[in-house]
Amino acid sequence: MMPAVVSSAMKSRAALQLENLALRHQIGVLQRSAKKRLPISNADRLFWIGLSHLWAEWRSALRIVKPDTVIAWHRKAFRKFWTWKVRRGRPGRPAVSAEIRVLIRRISRENPGWGAPRIHGELLKLGIDIGETSVSKYLVRNRKPPSQAWRTFLENHIQSLVSVDFFTVPTIRFQILYVFLVLAHERRRIIHFAVTAHPTAEWTAHQLREAFPWEGTPRYLLRDRDRIFGHEFVQQVKTMGIEQVLSAPRSPWQRAHIERLIGSIRRECLDHLIVFNERSLRCHLQAYADYYHRTRTHLALQKDCPEPRDIQSPDAGPIVSIAEVGGLHHRYERRAA
Repeated sequence: MMPAVVSSAMKSRAALQLENLALRHQIGVLQRSAKKRLPISNADRLFWIGLSHLWAEWRSALRIVKPDTVIAWHRKAFRKFWTWKVRRGRPGRPAVSAEIRVLIRRISRENPGWGAPRIHGELLKLGIDIGETSVSKYLVRNRKPPSQAWRTFLENHIQSLVSVDFFTVPTIRFQILYVFLVLAHERRRIIHFAVTAHPTAEWTAHQLREAFPWEGTPRYLLRDRDRIFGHEFVQQVKTMGIEQVLSAPRSPWQRAHIERLIGSIRRECLDHLIVFNERSLRCHLQAYADYYHRTRTHLALQKDCPEPRDIQSPDAGPIVSIAEVGGLHHRYERRAA
């Protein structure tokens, strides 16, 4: 009893009043309920947070909770205060518009070797004011090291690139004929085609020599991994100084040009005919190849033909129709009367 009296005598009047206030508050809280978990309200939390700022010895009078709990209340109140201030006050960094985000991802996909600094510089040249960190946030993340797309490769080598492939055609007797195609990518020209019922590696290598009999050999040859391109064909390609580019297994889109050509031959010619034998198939393919080169327009060639067609003026004469491919297609020209 005596130590408590001596301690009380040494305290200042203000400290005693604050201590009494703290103890009275705790008694009031205890009197509200006899439950095990104390019904502490937000007002109680604010009371102790404020008291901790006014009285240095507030821990000595605290009994109902631990001092760390009061500190946690203060931090939680601080976070809520700043959340309210940000939402009600001035906004922070301006949001990046959806259009710019789409543009950043587009540039990142089209240029896999570019990083945030390079893309940021390109955006500045386009008059887009954005931070480099924001550009880095919206980049397309690649799991593998960046590599050029097949379209980029083809565009860079289109003048020295050819594709080869086979497709099959059934005859009236249900015999399967094989058509070997060689396509030049530059002007979508059919350089060579051949028909056989029994394709072999030797026959395929011979057709490659027929397609390029002189010095005009391409630099790259794009093909699939079909076993019909055997050892003899590979050796012939090496002898001619051509570099092979093999597409991935089951990936026809990597040979899009020649696959599109085969589809056009089927849709525009062979699907409307009955093939009797090798000779008739060669005749049909030759007729279509002539139409394909001289008459048929191509979107990839700005709606021109592999063999460019002249534009005729309206005063060149009336328009006449010329049947081609046995009447399946027509060519239209102006001719003087």
